[in-house]
Formats: sequence, C-alpha cells, structure tokens
Amino acid sequence: MLSLAFTLVFSLFASSLKMDKVQAATSIQSYVSDMQPGWNLGNSLDAIGADETAWGNPRITKELIQKIAAQGYKSIRIPVTWDSHIGAAPNYTIEASYLNRVQEVTQWALDEGLYVMINVHHDSWVWISHMEKNHDQVLAKYNAIWTQIADRFKNSSNKLMFESVNEPRFTDGGTTDEQKQLKMLEELNLSFHKIIRQSGGGNAVRPLVLSTLEASPTQERMSALYSTISKLNDTNIIATVHYYGFWPFSVNIAGYTRFETDSQNDIKQTFDNVYNTFVAKGIPVIVGEYGLLGFDKNTNVIEQGEKLKFFEYLTNYLKQKNITHMLWDNGQHFSRTAYTWSDQDLYNTIKAGITTRSSTAASDLIFVKKGATVEDKQIQLSLNGNTLSELSVNGQKLVSGQDYTLSGELLTIKASQLTKLTSSGNYGVNAVIKAKFNKGADWNFRVIVNAKPQLQNKQGTMSDFAIPTAFNGDLLATMEAVYTSGGNAGPQNWTSYKEFEYTFSPSYDSGKITLKPDFFNEVNDGEVILKFHFWSGEVISYKIKKSGTSITGTVM
Repeated sequence: MLSLAFTLVFSLFASSLKMDKVQAATSIQSYVSDMQPGWNLGNSLDAIGADETAWGNPRITKELIQKIAAQGYKSIRIPVTWDSHIGAAPNYTIEASYLNRVQEVTQWALDEGLYVMINVHHDSWVWISHMEKNHDQVLAKYNAIWTQIADRFKNSSNKLMFESVNEPRFTDGGTTDEQKQLKMLEELNLSFHKIIRQSGGGNAVRPLVLSTLEASPTQERMSALYSTISKLNDTNIIATVHYYGFWPFSVNIAGYTRFETDSQNDIKQTFDNVYNTFVAKGIPVIVGEYGLLGFDKNTNVIEQGEKLKFFEYLTNYLKQKNITHMLWDNGQHFSRTAYTWSDQDLYNTIKAGITTRSSTAASDLIFVKKGATVEDKQIQLSLNGNTLSELSVNGQKLVSGQDYTLSGELLTIKASQLTKLTSSGNYGVNAVIKAKFNKGADWNFRVIVNAKPQLQNKQGTMSDFAIPTAFNGDLLATMEAVYTSGGNAGPQNWTSYKEFEYTFSPSYDSGKITLKPDFFNEVNDGEVILKFHFWSGEVISYKIKKSGTSITGTVM
C-alpha cells in the first residue's frame, strides 16, 4: 500500500514537472509569436568605425523608432558592434558613452511597446573568428562584454532579449574543421548563458537567443544547437537562423531569374527542418534576418514580380511553421529620414503575409511590341485561395468581359484595352493595371511598349567598359558569357549565366550596360560572346575582345 501511495505521489509530482515545462515552453513560444513581425535596424550601431553613421546611415532618432512601430512592426533587432568601443585587457571596458547610447535606443524601442533584441554583431568576424588561435583572449573579451551588458540591462523590461552572437564563425583561426567550430560556439553560448543567468535582476529569466554556426539552417548546425540548448535545460531559450533564399535566385545567377520550383523547394525543405528540429520540440525560432542577397548590391537585381513572389511565399510558409521573421534592412527599405518605403508593394506583401496569402501572377510584365498588331495577353494567376475583385488603371475600373476576362486562374487582357493603354507609343511603362483581390496585397501589371534593344560598338578598358544601349523599353534579365574557343567566361565559370550587378549592370536612364572589373578580372585574353537576355524574350549577342586591360566590343 505504501509503495502504491509513493507511486501515485511520484506520478503526480512528475506530471506536475512535465506540465510546468510544457507551460514554460508555451509561454516562450507565445513570446516569440507576439514578436511577429520584426525589423532590423541594420548598418547603424553595428557599423564598424567611429560611430553609428560610419556606414552611411544617419544617427538613429526616437522618431525613426516610433515610425517603424507605426508600420505595424512588433519587434526590433538592434545589431550592435562593440569592437571600436572597448578598452584594453584585462577589463575590456565598454565606453560609457557608447553603452549609454545603446541603452537610449533600446529604451526608445521598449517605450513603443516593441520587443527588442540586442547582440554582439560584427565582432563575430572582426575578432571572435580568431578564437582558435587566441582562445583565452577572445573568451575573456567576450565574457567581459556580456558581463557589462548584463549588468546595465538587468532591470530592463522582459521584452528585451539578448542574442549571444550574430552569425558566429571561427574560420579566421585557420580551422576548416566544422566540429571544432561547433565546439567553440558551444563554449561561447554556455558562457553567455551562465553570465546572464547569474547577473541578477530580470536576467534570471530573460529570453536568450542562440544562433547556429554562421546562422545557417543546415541540419548539422541546427542539430548541434539543439544539443547545446538541451544541455542548458532552460525554458527561456530561443533559437535563431538567417535566411536569404536559394542562392542562385537570391543573387540572379545561373539563369535563375524567376522564383521557380527550386527556390520554392529550398524554402520548404529549410523550414520543415527548422520546425522539426526546434519548434516541434518546444524551442521557438526567430529568423533573425531574411531577405535576398542581391539586395546588398541593388534591390533591382531580382525582377519586381519575382521578388514579390519570393516574399509572399516565404512569409506564408513561416506563418505555417509558427516561426517569427525579422526583415533585414540596412537602410535600403525604410528611409531613416523620410520614413517611407522604397518599395511600397514589397512592404504591402510582407505585411499581408502576417495574416493571409496574397495572389500573384506568372509575371507582372505585359509587353506590347511597337508597330506590331496588338493581341490579347493571357496571364496565369496564382490566386492562392483568393478571388479577383477588380482591375483598374489610375483608379478607373476596367470592365469584366469587355476589357478583360478571367477563366479559373487564366486572366486575359483584351487587345482593345492594351491598344488604348499604349496609344502614346512611347517606349517603357505606359500604364499600370492594378489587380485587387478579396484578401492580401494588390498585384500590379506594368504595360510596356518595347522594341528590340540596340547595342553599339565600343572601345574601352577593364575599369570603365560600358556598352551604349538603346533599351527601347525592354528590361535586362541576365547575361551569358562564353569563349569563342569554348568554355564559360568570367567568374563562377561553372555556369555561362553571370551574376547580376556583380559582373554586369544595366543603366536605363543613361542607356548603357556596364561590364564590371570583377567580370574582366576573371576573363582570359581573347574573344568572348555575350548573350543579353531581356524580359520581353529578346536575346542579343555581342562580341568582346580582351587584350590586357584593353576591351573592344562589337555588335554581332
């Protein structure tokens, strides 16, 4: 009987412990879910240099924080690089003025009701990456920074969380052994955890964010982080990864100009694995940064409609997996002074994705060739469960059955309407047809008058070679480069299709296609055939001859 009573009591006790863990896990998941959506204040306090303006952004203002909160963002990641503001060993004292500044910006965000994440950011590659060779120094410096941060913020709101290190990497120490790198990362994370939890105040339960190696969502690296988190036995831990899309699409290389199956499958596979590794096991996940890698050079590296399809699909899939996302913005999306979006349609698509799906189309480009007989244009829609409400141009509704028809998801814009919209005959965008749906963001079709682009002969050098180009309303999609003797030319010669903006760049205003020094630096002397692929379907061939630094371009 005693044994039975003991068994019952132990069972109840164990059940209570299990329930406490479930409640705690649910609580931290709710915390992370409430952060949706998030935004990064990039290239400011994380800039390497004298102060937060070193990388070209203006000084952060309270008004900026208020404006981003007014856009519907619930959380803000404030990346911080400490290296230029730390004293010498052994104390590694953070400059008082800099710590005060970080606290000021953090408090502005907390005052707006935002969840806030601060971290150790570009220190990851500036000095933490040398940990293998300078183990004791790196660890001491890292510990000193977090000891000071922990003390300064220990009485702050629980809406403030700490991220141990951004995109941690250790390759500058000379090692290529990933297991060694994972071991060093775990050492930092365990030390970080101990420092914060023992620092008093609200830090005893403050949510802590731990990253995979390089913030990469590969399975091996996520499994290693899961192992670390399991050792901590702490219910207020959040995992983080970063995501910039399927690489060829994200930089527009190898012919991946469209958001096609490979790019979609990369999202599915990545976040199925993220979900199964962490979320399904009670560990919430924040995608601490997301976007497209090509944005670092130019937000137009990816064609507008294809770009929007990527963000629509990604935000929806993350919603399905209960994963919070934080848009990486280094100033190219939300103006730090005008407080407007550089691409309102992109913002609308991301915002809609928090709650629902938006409808898209096979393309947002409708080409009408100058001088040719105008024909009906058929466009395949992806309604994503929505219904088309109306089409309009400049607020004027088009008439269904007269100006357009819709059969299932096949939209047909009538030739009569296209003739009317392009009556000016001017090259380029003549009109924008706005498609509204019962849910989600609008989709805009650009109606473009075009003719075959014309290129001209050109003499120049590697440093300043640009092909005079009459685009005639067309838009450049990609460029191929192959030697006349055979083989792919230029960087990444595993493909003939070159990387947009890294190797070539169109300028529609000045009428030229620039071939970058980065392209010529990896081109052998001799003849190269270039093929310029345009969104209308036109393909124009052009020959260049490289002799030392001298370049000759010839129309074919």
